[in-house]
Amino acid sequence: MQKITAQQIRSSFINASRSEAAKLNLPRNFESIEWETLEFLGWRDEKMPQRGYLVVPYEGKLTGVLLRAPEGGSGKNRAVLCELCRDVFSKDDVYLWVAKRAGQSGKDGNTVGTLICAEFGCSANVRKEPPVNEINPDPAAVVLKQIAGLEFRTAQFLSRVRGK
Repeated sequence: MQKITAQQIRSSFINASRSEAAKLNLPRNFESIEWETLEFLGWRDEKMPQRGYLVVPYEGKLTGVLLRAPEGGSGKNRAVLCELCRDVFSKDDVYLWVAKRAGQSGKDGNTVGTLICAEFGCSANVRKEPPVNEINPDPAAVVLKQIAGLEFRTAQFLSRVRGK
């Protein structure tokens, strides 16, 4: 992912009002983000923990989505798999993040949701190299495949938010 500015982030949202985008709190580490290790920028709002943001290069432009997490966390006693990174070894919580659809559909109250790592660590998760064995003779190739899968599934989710 290319480095982006706060203004680019705020103007990228497809399912948030201008005032919601203007009031969003950037990630605490925004100035030190290692952009080349990200497929998307995702974070939870420190002041409103049930609110999350996902900003992704999508179809040639930056696209931001405002998300809501369930009240009180995941409310589960079992492990679930993040639909974006699909990391079976991650110990991170996974939430059902819900987004209003873009446009009139979202204004009418329509939403879509998907399971995403609670702290949006998907880019780091897909970069973990598996051990070398008969199944994975080339760990670097596995990582590239995992990155491509993350990008594809993230684009699918954005498409659902946009209503395409």
